[in-house]
Amino acid sequence: MKNIIITGTSRGIGHELALQFAAAGHQVLSVSRKIAPELLGNKNISCLSVDLSSEEDLQKVSDFISSTWKKVDVLIHNAGSLLLKPFGEISSEEFEQVYKVNVFGVANLTRVCLPYLHKGSHVVTISSMGGIQGSMKFAGLSAYSSSKGAVITLSELLAEEYKGQGIAFNVLALGAVQTEMLQEAFPGYEAPISAKEMADYIFNFALTGNKYYNGKVLQVSSTTP
Repeated sequence: MKNIIITGTSRGIGHELALQFAAAGHQVLSVSRKIAPELLGNKNISCLSVDLSSEEDLQKVSDFISSTWKKVDVLIHNAGSLLLKPFGEISSEEFEQVYKVNVFGVANLTRVCLPYLHKGSHVVTISSMGGIQGSMKFAGLSAYSSSKGAVITLSELLAEEYKGQGIAFNVLALGAVQTEMLQEAFPGYEAPISAKEMADYIFNFALTGNKYYNGKVLQVSSTTP
């Protein structure tokens, strides 16, 4: 059984993933600003309320690992901040906040976990088709999609830097998934895949994908978006 850290577990894909890993007998550390009540009573899930944009908050994760687990087998960067707004109307503070969660949060949490990652550990970053060069882009997502492109390059670089230690870094660039975040940004849009269905795919990839991939970006989308 593995020790799994998942961010963004209060709802959507992250919430489904936490439940799936726990049901399979793995130990899960659920990291999210809001803690979902359904996760609290699960014997295989530990919950931490953490703001990924705050380096001080991330110390909670370090304290937990050092005192409880001592090692991390899988780290899934699933949390994301989405801002739908015309570029000319986005303030520098708003743009920066998206990057604090989607890019700096990923980098800082990875750095916190590094001492506990080992040969065979797998770091999976959830990106977006909007961050893939040449894919269809949507007006109003300049901060979000560009941040998702940034973590792709970051993961490729980390894969190269830590390949000698046997730590794998991969990215899943997702298409549209029927989540609360999608509905809030695009009311009425019907995505072709549910959060649970996407969680099924990520669950298996997180456990076995590092046997086949390192430093790779897999496009997980059945449609153009």
